[in-house]
Amino acid sequence: MNPHASVRFFRSALLAGLLAACAAAAAPLPAPPTEAQKEAWREHGRDLPAPEVLQPTLDEGLPAFVPRHGRELSGRFKGASSDILTALARRWFEAFKKHYPNVVMDLPPPYAGSLGAIELIKGDLDFALVSRELKPTDVTDFRRRFGYDPLSAAIAGGTWRHFGFLDAVVFIVHEDNPLKALSYDQLDALLSSTRHRGGAAIRTWGQLGLKGEWADRPITIWGIKPWNGFEEFVRQRVLSVGASRGEWRDDINFVPTVFPVSGNVAKDRYALGYAGLAYVGPGVKLLPLAASAAASPVGAGYEEVASADYPLSRLCYINLNKKPGEKLNPALDEFVRFIVSREGQQVVLDQKIFLPLRAAQAAGSRELLGR
Repeated sequence: MNPHASVRFFRSALLAGLLAACAAAAAPLPAPPTEAQKEAWREHGRDLPAPEVLQPTLDEGLPAFVPRHGRELSGRFKGASSDILTALARRWFEAFKKHYPNVVMDLPPPYAGSLGAIELIKGDLDFALVSRELKPTDVTDFRRRFGYDPLSAAIAGGTWRHFGFLDAVVFIVHEDNPLKALSYDQLDALLSSTRHRGGAAIRTWGQLGLKGEWADRPITIWGIKPWNGFEEFVRQRVLSVGASRGEWRDDINFVPTVFPVSGNVAKDRYALGYAGLAYVGPGVKLLPLAASAAASPVGAGYEEVASADYPLSRLCYINLNKKPGEKLNPALDEFVRFIVSREGQQVVLDQKIFLPLRAAQAAGSRELLGR
């Protein structure tokens, strides 16, 4: 490990430890929402949480928005949105109208990403804003109808640790566990039956390098029952490689939701699990992660998540029906280009909830639109 990587690793490990300590002293962990809350969110969107005290800066590499059409560009477009993105979407609409006052974006309730994906497949929507990756069944159903995949372009980062607002995902162990970090290769060997990353199955702490009393102890794994946004995110990022979709081991202790995972790991000295940062309670330790064998482990500190250096930082997406080789409607094309521009990401920054895209992430979204 080179000196700079070493400093970064120990800083990440320290931040992870501090974050775990803060979680122990923070307010009680969130409770599952009631049915009344869910219904209110579908009709009105979620109430925004208090902003983090820390706030990011815009990536200097984000390009300025340069309109490609005159102000005569017009049209009315209907979208759908996850309940956590409605307020941000309306800010984008208002900012975009300064460039194209005759373009109208409608965003009627109900607000739920899964409903938006279904309506996009039916052809009843022009776009769907979703605060996660699409479900595999959504992609399959879309492909079955149209013969190609939907265009899914990143439009904003998730959050650091806001409950219900796409917090970063972390792997946790009992606070007594001496393990320092994990790699994606190790996680794949731990969690999957397919092991697309090529490693042999890992079942004991000794296989991860722990000595003494830990060496022969089996690793108890807590996960979230498929399908779930947290579970799907980990599956896509860690267990899947290229077009090869990863599958979970069948002996994982699956729970229906993310809420009990942290507590279950805290009760078991030899357990490992994953959760969103907002759901991490006392008695556990966060592990820095390395996305590849050549990478240095990175912890889930605020700076690391905001800069997208932490491997399990999350993203929000806009999903559209764009046939390969053909252009989007000019107004929709301009709208997406505006969102991923410096001006569009300034809207994200001004809201002080989600994290702005980094320049490389925005470039990936523009590339999907074509020239």
